[in-house]
Amino acid sequence: MSDIFRIAIVGSGPAGLSAAAHAAKLGISHILLEKTDHLSDTIYKYQKGKHVMATPNQLVLRADIDFDAGKRETILGIWDTQTAEQKINVRLNGEVKAIEGEKGNFTITLTDKSQIRAENVILAIGTQGNPNLVRCPGGDMDHVQYQLDDPGEYVDEHITVIGSGDAGIENALGLAADAAQGNVVTILNRGTDFSKAKGANVKLLMAAADEGRVNVMTETSPNRIERGFLVLDTRDGEAKIACDRVIARMGSAAPRKFIESCGIQFTSEDREAFPKLSPSFETTNAGIFVIGALAGYPLIKHCMNQGYDAVEFINGNTGLKPADEPILAAKFANLPIKKSVDEWLEFIRNNVLILSDLSPLQMREFMLDSEVRFYKTNDIVFEKNAPGSSLFGIAQGKVDIPLPDGRSTGIVIPGGSIFGEVGLVSGRRRGSTIRAIADTVVVEIPRNAILKLMGSVPAVKRAVTRISTERQLLQMFQSGITPSDLAEVLETAEIQSVRAGQAIFKQGEPGDDVFVIRSGSMVVEKTIGGKPVFLSYLPAGNYVGELELFDNGIRKQTVRAAVKSEVIKLNGQAFRRLLEKKPDFGTKARNAMGERIDLASYIEAKKDSFSSVVDMYSNVANFLVDNGVGEATDVLLIDENLCVGCDNCEKACADSHDGISRLDREAGRTFAHLHVPTSCRHCENPHCMADCPPTAIHRGQDGEVYIDETCIGCGNCQRNCPYGVIRMEKEPPKKPSLWTWFLFGKGPGPGEPSHEWAYKNAKGEKAKRAVKCDMCSGIEGGPSCVRACPTGAAIRVAPEEFLTVARLERGEA
Repeated sequence: MSDIFRIAIVGSGPAGLSAAAHAAKLGISHILLEKTDHLSDTIYKYQKGKHVMATPNQLVLRADIDFDAGKRETILGIWDTQTAEQKINVRLNGEVKAIEGEKGNFTITLTDKSQIRAENVILAIGTQGNPNLVRCPGGDMDHVQYQLDDPGEYVDEHITVIGSGDAGIENALGLAADAAQGNVVTILNRGTDFSKAKGANVKLLMAAADEGRVNVMTETSPNRIERGFLVLDTRDGEAKIACDRVIARMGSAAPRKFIESCGIQFTSEDREAFPKLSPSFETTNAGIFVIGALAGYPLIKHCMNQGYDAVEFINGNTGLKPADEPILAAKFANLPIKKSVDEWLEFIRNNVLILSDLSPLQMREFMLDSEVRFYKTNDIVFEKNAPGSSLFGIAQGKVDIPLPDGRSTGIVIPGGSIFGEVGLVSGRRRGSTIRAIADTVVVEIPRNAILKLMGSVPAVKRAVTRISTERQLLQMFQSGITPSDLAEVLETAEIQSVRAGQAIFKQGEPGDDVFVIRSGSMVVEKTIGGKPVFLSYLPAGNYVGELELFDNGIRKQTVRAAVKSEVIKLNGQAFRRLLEKKPDFGTKARNAMGERIDLASYIEAKKDSFSSVVDMYSNVANFLVDNGVGEATDVLLIDENLCVGCDNCEKACADSHDGISRLDREAGRTFAHLHVPTSCRHCENPHCMADCPPTAIHRGQDGEVYIDETCIGCGNCQRNCPYGVIRMEKEPPKKPSLWTWFLFGKGPGPGEPSHEWAYKNAKGEKAKRAVKCDMCSGIEGGPSCVRACPTGAAIRVAPEEFLTVARLERGEA
């Protein structure tokens, strides 16, 4: 066994290499252990030619080896050269098997059975060797891989990349970079946002999608992998695509068994949890330090700074402040309460419930993306209907929801809790005014930052989900129900994602669980005479399944998702105890149950007398749901029996919107006499909002989804809309008035002007921007298309009002 080293560094990635370089500069005895035959295995395994970014740009780099943005090969070459020049003590092929001992006397055993002694150990091993696996059927097939070394090796293949982080995006772009290779590249994203990826990478991906080089599929996950094909769960149901190769880049987790064998504790039992660390990166086993990706900091600049800092701490520089200290100090500088950066971070972490499981290091990174704000008593945090999708955590004080006259509704949100979750989940405008009722300190977390946090720290996701679920149930049930009344029900709550067409339960099955529709919508059907009959449509904010609570527990109906949805599954017995505990709520629920039972009985009794009408209605209803009406809040329908083809609807739309029509009457699909034209449905969860860089798309107080003047014309909304209702148009020249046209023949006349007229009268080039139906927001009288229809053929309806079998009685099917 060799003499004892002052520091043994395990792992030669950016963090470990930086630590070793600083130890060499300070003359500290050290050894850098790398399990492979080359330095920095994580960077080495990046795909060939990859451009490595040096973000965050505002962060100062502390390191004794150079690093700047550039090609993978260039960076590795510089590090190899400087490692030799600085005489860093490196041992390649030195894989660590075990670490034992205590501070001042650690024994490190390698796989070749040799041993190394050290006073301190720095673990910088990363997590890439422990990737998250594809867990659908076929995930173990030989054409599923978790690493991409050289994109140029693959030619004329259908390749699907699973994962929406930087690694997945960069792999997809690398495989699609050379059109001559002939690859057909698809990338899957389970959600709608690329919140885990750098903004620059997302822009490159969207540009590649525009050029047809990469097929980007959002709200999509693998269902099963077959030889030559991949079956997907999409927002519209199951889909099958050609697939010769799957590259899974879904993140990774710490090698927990090895880390715990070193005497190091984790923050929780979650697979994605990180080791417990002090502000100086020391673990629960004194003398062992963790830095880099294993500490929760995967960005290269962060890793290298930590390597430098850890050596400084070991060398006795306990007063060293992190490189991000000036940035964070500026965020806290204008607050009336004076604390140091560390005190503020600890104060916020300890007092905001959803942040309690973050380590001090994670708090620093988190706060780089967030803002701390102070509000005096009676200050308004935000107004009802204001745009915004950020989340707020209350570190001190409390807020309430005031009435328009200033009186309180009695709804108080205490310190430690959160608010703003409605905008976070749905993208809608603020649902209520929020007012501080004491001197209040809040941390405002941008939507992308909280989504990133929820994706990387499971405890945060659970806390946000629990609070948003509780608020939704309180709002739905009312009847004097308090949070304490919901405690048992919430303990049983389970969030489930349901693909379009999938049933949450079927007629004839046993079951008494209750399902709350969190997002999306459901269709209720009953099999009568061997045929499924459409009974009703239920948007988010309703619940189903309670009919079976008070009988034999056999499902009376089938309930399936109209579109991709989320439901909250509640234990039936816990829900029944809630009904019994709160008589007012029980009465309300029984009345609703009675109405549903009466509706089903009515159809059963009348099936013979108007079976053809029932069949027609079911067919029409299913047609509408299949054409996206199931996720609409307001949809334009045209009765072809009444429509005379005058196009007054289109002309009126254009005249109300600066000469550009927001609808195409002839486009769209028709069933029987009912036509769904190409016009915005104002979806409950608008797809167009998913990736709008300037946040130019909002929902108004009447439910309309509109685009404001900050639109930059990037086209993301047009790409994300599944119904083709968004156009990218240049602002047209101003038209003369209709009277000028009518009396003097000047101008193009009513409706949208021809391209020839617009081109001839345009004054200079104007940038394109997105245009879509805004339900004539701000125009007296409501939608112009409906008002201009001379026969009443055009109507705008909420689907829950239209899609109900009760209309059969009135002959409106």
